[in-house]
Amino acid sequence: MSSPSSRVVVEAPGVHRVEEHTPRQPGPGEALVAVHAVGICGSDREVYQGNRPEGYVRYPLTPGHEWSGTVRAVGAGAPGTLVGRKVVGEGFRNCQVCDRCHAGETTLCTDGYEETGFTQPGAMAATLTLPARLLHVLADDADLTAAALLEPAACVAAAALKAGARPGERAAVVGTGTLGMFAVQFLKAVSPGELLVVGTGRDREALSRGYGATDFRTRDQELPGDFDVVVETAGSASAARTAASLLRRGGRLVLTGIPAPGADGLDPTDLVVRQLEVHTVFGAPPDAWAHTVRVFGAGLLDPSPLVTHELPLTEFSQAIELVGAGDPKVGKVLLRP
Repeated sequence: MSSPSSRVVVEAPGVHRVEEHTPRQPGPGEALVAVHAVGICGSDREVYQGNRPEGYVRYPLTPGHEWSGTVRAVGAGAPGTLVGRKVVGEGFRNCQVCDRCHAGETTLCTDGYEETGFTQPGAMAATLTLPARLLHVLADDADLTAAALLEPAACVAAAALKAGARPGERAAVVGTGTLGMFAVQFLKAVSPGELLVVGTGRDREALSRGYGATDFRTRDQELPGDFDVVVETAGSASAARTAASLLRRGGRLVLTGIPAPGADGLDPTDLVVRQLEVHTVFGAPPDAWAHTVRVFGAGLLDPSPLVTHELPLTEFSQAIELVGAGDPKVGKVLLRP
């Protein structure tokens, strides 16, 4: 097992070590969090393989941007009431001063990109020290293992807020990964009249229906075309086109997936003639985080069934392999410091 004070360091693409970790005491406005669990996502795999876009990673690096934990200490100027509280935290280290930050669009901060686990030390360590303003406090009885998945959930919450689905509307989700399963739950929470999930295979059909889907189809089946709102989470250009094809004229589309650069995208003629409303999401601003924590606290969001593997920090390379294996039986992989 990893020692209680270890951390993962990715020296350079493909090169990592697990070493002793010394907590960094919180400075003014900061909090020191004891990490409970940290999730691995495709972008962590990019960090390890070295194919994350330039400017969006800084080596050597302790990864980990999806995490949960408990506040152990705070620095001067941070609320003392945080100590002992269960928390999750935003990753984007925004400036709080620029025009976009003041508008609440902190993921678009014009001061440049800085994010926990990519350019700043992440949570694959015994502790994480970060600005206290990025924390979101959970209920005292919150399940911290489930809460480690609230970062991807917050990205989907941003999509759900932009989609603006209303009770009784017909809604659909394209993609059945972690993000897709969260999208089903956020849409289910607003009582849609119908909730379709479209996947590449049927391996997530039972889970989708358990989360509230009323219909499940694979993308090679005949698909309807009269939905009010569609959220795409699959990250391929074909998924974006499939999602658009599901909409009625005047329908609303939210894209969250990032296809490979240069992908053939949506047909602008189709968008204009059918007067489709298209939104996109890159990360989660504070209001999406607050929405996620509220929905999770109300019991309307259940991340637990998505977790299939929990490993110690020392198994980092095995965890990265699991995430990239393409095995439908591998869901969310968590590391436990």
